[in-house]
Parts: sequence; C-alpha cells; structure tokens
Amino acid sequence: MAERFTVIGATGYIGSRLVRHLQALGHTVWAPSRGDAALLEQPLAHVLYCAGLTGDFRTRPFDTVEAHVGLLARVLQCAQFDSLLYLSSTRVYMGAASTHEDAALSVVPGDPSYLYNLSKLTGESLCHASGRPGVRVARLSNVVGPGMDVDSGNLVADLIQQARSTGRVELRSDPASAKDYIHLEDVVNGLVRIALQGRHAVYNLASGVQTSHADWLGWLGRQTGCTVHVAPDAPLQSFPPINVSRLLHEWPGAIQHSLWDPLLVSAFQPQE
Repeated sequence: MAERFTVIGATGYIGSRLVRHLQALGHTVWAPSRGDAALLEQPLAHVLYCAGLTGDFRTRPFDTVEAHVGLLARVLQCAQFDSLLYLSSTRVYMGAASTHEDAALSVVPGDPSYLYNLSKLTGESLCHASGRPGVRVARLSNVVGPGMDVDSGNLVADLIQQARSTGRVELRSDPASAKDYIHLEDVVNGLVRIALQGRHAVYNLASGVQTSHADWLGWLGRQTGCTVHVAPDAPLQSFPPINVSRLLHEWPGAIQHSLWDPLLVSAFQPQE
C-alpha cells in the first residue's frame, strides 16, 4: 500500500537515495528544504529524519547539535506525524562492552571526538522521552555505495578517490583495522521496513560482519591496479562487531547486497 513520507535531510547521501527509493516503490515523498516553516505546520505522515553532519562535525559543533538535536526537538514537540525514524549511528558503541541495542553506553565529554556520539545519543533520548507514538531509532553502521561522499569522512570513499585520482593509496591506519560496513541498498530497504513495521524502539542497521582495511585494499587493487603505501606507525583501529540479532530476527533477509560492488569504483568521479 502506498504511504506518504517526509524525508528531513533529503539532500544528503542517504536522504537523497531514500527519496528515490520511496518514489520507486510508489510512495509519495515530501522533501522539505532547510528552514521550511511548513515542516511544523502540515501533516508529515511517516518521517525519516536523516539530517546530520559526519566528517565535518569537529569544525561545525553548533551545526552538528542543531541538526542532531535542535531541529529534532522542534519536530518532536510541534509537528504532526504518524511515525518518526531517527537516524543515529553505531559510533555510539565506542567504548561500550556490548553492541546490543539495550547495552549501557560510554562517553567522554571532554574529548571533542565524542561530540558526534553525544549529540546523536541526545537525539535518541529525546525520541524516547517525547512520549510520541511510533518514534524509533536506527543506528547505522558505515554505509558504502555508489556516489559516496569523500567529505563525509568515509574511509572507503577516500581510498577509492586516491586509487582513481593517482593510482596510489596512502593508508594512515593499520591494514588489520576493521569495521562493520553495510551496502546502501540494504540501508534504504531496512529503513523503510523499520519505519513501517518495526516492533522495537531501537535497531542496529549493520551487516554484523567485520571487514578489514586489508580486505578493502585487496579488492581495490584488483579493481583498479592501484599500489598501496601504509604510513609508518599506522595505528590499529579496533571497533567491536555490531550485534544485528534484533534486525535479522524480524527480517531474516535484511542483509542481501555484497559490499564488493564494482559500481563503487566505476560510479566514482575522480578529482582533477
């Protein structure tokens, strides 16, 4: 059945792909521009809250808090909607003993790197405390797909840009470093499922599989023929595996797309 959606943050990488995906499914989509007063004046139906900053959050702390918390607070307090799905991040598990959605989390307010985590967690807490029905949170892992934005701080996008632009990749972390990555197509499919059918308040939207930097470098070398140089004393970046049991219990086929998508490289426009 066709539904109506409002995508907040529709100009971003995930938001823009969500708009196209929803339209392809036959849904009606409104993508309000930044500062559109109508956001708080008209019925929004199902809201997908994608507004946020990623790679530049350290240099734009006030914009980060406004996107992750300020605008969200106004929508939760004043807007008319049937459901709202807030996009958070699996970065919030940094330093935690468990990556289950109900785990206790750890933060270090004095470390500027934690501003992203703290603002996302504040947004999550607002969602839970709002008392509004149909409000959920999706914690996204590292998203890869055609058209990735290098400025977002995405490691894979950076590696592809280097390979396409110069034929040489400079890795500034230990190749054994590993993270959880998920393909963009699984993300947009998962977000729509959670928004319309989710039975829980919080979901990890991740692959549940660790992929090392060495894995990416090997694949990229086969795709482009690039050479690799690892910086001296490159640090090992260790991230815990993400628990996806809740996601896969409700939707066993939620993770379908291979990370090793040739379009990641062929769709990338190298810089001059």
